[in-house]
Amino acid sequence: MSHDADKLIRQLSLVAFLMAERRPLTARDVKGNVEGYSEMSDEAFARRFYSDRAELTALGVPLSSQRDEFTGEELYTLRSENYFLDQLDLDEDELAALQTALYTLEGKFAYAEPLRLALQNLALGRPGFRHAPTATAERVRVTAPDYSPELAARLSKLEAAISKQRTIQFRYWSPARDRETERKVNPYALRLDEGVWYVVGHDLDRDATRTFRVARIRSDIRFATRRERDFRLPAEFDVEAYRIARPWQIGPRAGVARIGVQGDTAWWVHRTLADAGAVVDGVFETSYSTLGPLVSWILRQNGRAVPLEPPALRDEVRDALRRLRERHTGAAPEHARERRAEPRPVVERPTAGPVAPERFGVLQALLAHLLSACGEERSTDLDADELAERFSLPREELQETLSLLNLVNFGGGCYTVYAEVDDDANRVHVDKELYGDVFRKAPKLTPLEARAIRLAIEYIGPTIAAEADTPLDRVRKKLEETFGQFELAPTAATRAANDEEALVRTLSDGADKRRLVELDYLKEGEEEPVTRLVEPYTIERELPYWRVHTWDRTVDGPRTYRLDRMRSARLTRERFEPRDGFDPNYLSEPAIARLWHAQPIARWKLERGARALTDKSAVADVTFKTEEWLLSEVLADRGETVVLEPAGLRRAVAARAQALQSELGLSTRRKRTAETA
Repeated sequence: MSHDADKLIRQLSLVAFLMAERRPLTARDVKGNVEGYSEMSDEAFARRFYSDRAELTALGVPLSSQRDEFTGEELYTLRSENYFLDQLDLDEDELAALQTALYTLEGKFAYAEPLRLALQNLALGRPGFRHAPTATAERVRVTAPDYSPELAARLSKLEAAISKQRTIQFRYWSPARDRETERKVNPYALRLDEGVWYVVGHDLDRDATRTFRVARIRSDIRFATRRERDFRLPAEFDVEAYRIARPWQIGPRAGVARIGVQGDTAWWVHRTLADAGAVVDGVFETSYSTLGPLVSWILRQNGRAVPLEPPALRDEVRDALRRLRERHTGAAPEHARERRAEPRPVVERPTAGPVAPERFGVLQALLAHLLSACGEERSTDLDADELAERFSLPREELQETLSLLNLVNFGGGCYTVYAEVDDDANRVHVDKELYGDVFRKAPKLTPLEARAIRLAIEYIGPTIAAEADTPLDRVRKKLEETFGQFELAPTAATRAANDEEALVRTLSDGADKRRLVELDYLKEGEEEPVTRLVEPYTIERELPYWRVHTWDRTVDGPRTYRLDRMRSARLTRERFEPRDGFDPNYLSEPAIARLWHAQPIARWKLERGARALTDKSAVADVTFKTEEWLLSEVLADRGETVVLEPAGLRRAVAARAQALQSELGLSTRRKRTAETA
């Protein structure tokens, strides 16, 4: 039997023994009665027992200890309330909504398997998962442009390193320096900001806590040592302190900028940028570290944001508009040839999968499921294929996994379950042993399982609330109360998140009931919202945005709208019939523009699919649905992105840059002369 299998049996047997005895036990009691310890030397036992206790605590099974006041020996206990899942007050619709979340995220979510296992525990003793997708699952699409099997494998390795507190090594590419360096890091936590994954940890070579973008890791992630544990998480560490700041606020504070925003633009800025500053009397005040990214944000608003102070901000906006106008006047410039891709040596390695639940957690949940299936009877039979599928186990490994449970004992030969696969009948026969009833309840979720549910809520929480017809904060609160120490929401819900929930609910109702919805929508480049009457069809989640794909009755055509730009959505009484042959796909029949990116920004554009040129600039073919969107993107690059084709769009950029200079009150700077009037 493998080292890992031995450890699993030992840890489960330790948990079972402590719970069965229901009294404080000494280390000598444990060594003499728990499977796997008795044949160890005293030194090996002390080392393994310490390691097992630490791992169980990290898995959410806290073993308590206290010193005997008479003998001085350490006494160990595990109370059942610290092991079993608290009574969960989710109703059937709320649980079904969480199961819909699993269906919706399947194949696009690295934490799908821990989420599946968590839901198995939440649903213990209730009807199984719905096999047919619900209407909400069919209506909601999740797109993850940055998701890939490679990213999922990295997250899996990072999760393992974080839970085991192992130092890791990897090569990391810095776009600011355009070079790779070897990094050695104690990983503390993973976090998801604006749809991008980061790992936060202590960089040992630089002796500082740093944040690394997971997609910029350029090598395998390797354990730096062979030790079982390399570090301990500092007690004062708070992952929320490492939230990724707005681009213009990264680094030491340099000053405060004042930007004019009026009417509904002020409403939109207050709704989406409350963390970056405040809107007071039509002026957005925000601290900044560097002006360049703030200039980009101003230009992306396409006239709806007016730079006021400091003077250097106005100067940089003026210079960017001049550069845009000059580089889009006349014929498109010639560019260097594409750099030939350097072939990388192919190294055959086993491919890691997405984040997998801890095997201890799988065995816990499997044990509870088998005993719950027995109920009050002494035995039961289950379908072998269905059991393997339910716990995402390869069918050929089902008996091996069940054999691990068969070996778990309470000391003195008392067992919980005996399960055996009959391959000819494709059945699993389960016998409930003496202490089987002790483990019929679902165990607490592991931190990884709780984190999977938190991330699912972060991804598509509003659709969960719409499906359950329950406010999201109520579902979240019920889950938090159940999970105890593993909180789901470290920060309060934002106004934008609450608005999204209400909008998703209204649009989902409209799509489900085939009723028209009236939107108040603030279009990019416009000061005032417009009213649209739409037939809602599908809702799409592409972090960090929500979109709804509709047939717009106002313009009699297909349109896609971002929810963060909706001031309100109202369900009307008028019904509609789905249009035959209408495919509400975002970017159906898109236009294509060829863009050139100058050296200062080319390195960042390469991450988004641009192709490198021999002079270190880059070129990209970008699909777009509306000219307004692409115009805002080009403006935001401050003249460092140039439209090569189509020619009409080049003229539009030049004309808009000229007009913006006047609209923003940025007259051309005159050179000072030596003469005075």
